[in-house]
Amino acid sequence: MSGKVVHFEIPYDDAGRASKFYSEAFGWSINEIPDLHYAIVQTGPVGDGGFPTEVGYIGGGMLKRESPTDRPVITIDVDDIDEALKNIESLGGMTVLGRQDVGDMGWAAYFKDVEGNLMGLWQARRA
Repeated sequence: MSGKVVHFEIPYDDAGRASKFYSEAFGWSINEIPDLHYAIVQTGPVGDGGFPTEVGYIGGGMLKRESPTDRPVITIDVDDIDEALKNIESLGGMTVLGRQDVGDMGWAAYFKDVEGNLMGLWQARRA
């Protein structure tokens, strides 16, 4: 398991207002994906595939504020979401939203830690 932070999500009430704020405040590139009701946030340089080209740079997303994503979320990379959720629950955490398919990229899930913080999990599809 890598356990690395690989993604973040920022909820919004007004997509245009939030995009304008973050792009002007930090120079982030924000690209809407209307079909997914989601925006990809690039906080640094990316290659042709849209993935970071600098070591240590983490990209993210923005989405409409609604439960359970009504606050910022940090997403952690794991080898197996189902096993990670079992381990999280054995340690006192709670699954909020189990494995969700994210197209041909991988799977995502949400959990609450023992302090009640909402966190994300990411499992990439491996060839």
